[in-house]
Amino acid sequence: MSLFPAITHRRGFLGSLAGSAAAVGLGGLVPQALMAAPEAGASAPEGDAAFNAWLDGIKGKYRQLYDATETNGGLPLIWPLVFLMTGAPAYGVPESELGVVVVLRHSGIPIAFKDAVWEKYKFGEVFKVNDPATNAPSVRNIYTNLKPGDMPFPDAALEKLQARGVKFGVCAMAIQFYSGVLAKQMNMDAAAVKQEWLSGVLPGIQVVPSGVVAVNGAQVHGCHYCFAG
Repeated sequence: MSLFPAITHRRGFLGSLAGSAAAVGLGGLVPQALMAAPEAGASAPEGDAAFNAWLDGIKGKYRQLYDATETNGGLPLIWPLVFLMTGAPAYGVPESELGVVVVLRHSGIPIAFKDAVWEKYKFGEVFKVNDPATNAPSVRNIYTNLKPGDMPFPDAALEKLQARGVKFGVCAMAIQFYSGVLAKQMNMDAAAVKQEWLSGVLPGIQVVPSGVVAVNGAQVHGCHYCFAG
């Protein structure tokens, strides 16, 4: 039986989360997860310093935001690559004038994690991501440190995009929810699992208070919106 049989992508998000949580005995987790602020910066009236510094780090004249709610076959990485490849010659500017932000939220968060988290928590099975080499649920992050055949554009590997200045954020609320669901399913301590996930975020990716706040903040900082699936 699938761990998240009730989850439907893009529509009915809150109702789907409630149904999924109820299926594994977490009926009370959804309101707690959605109403409780993440620990980082929660008590600071001046705001989340790390998050705001991340937003302030968006550079360039032409700024683009990709809103990734699913892994979507790697398109949240491929589209930023295409923007970098075509934007500079199209506008007649150096690539440094292209500011690119990718916000990983909802079911797009697996892209942000190290292989060890993928393997231990069966991300390939939970988030419906198959390893191209085996056509079975992946036990590794197929979006970074690519193996041949992982994606049609090797330059879309996450670490290669980071090296070209693309900024990535991952939703703390989605981490809190999904880690809580899996902790319950695996009879583990939810706080410990959440901390393990936070420690398992790939280097250079900012954990943002929520994906929706990051999407808003990037637009306030001059980014144009594109839904990445």
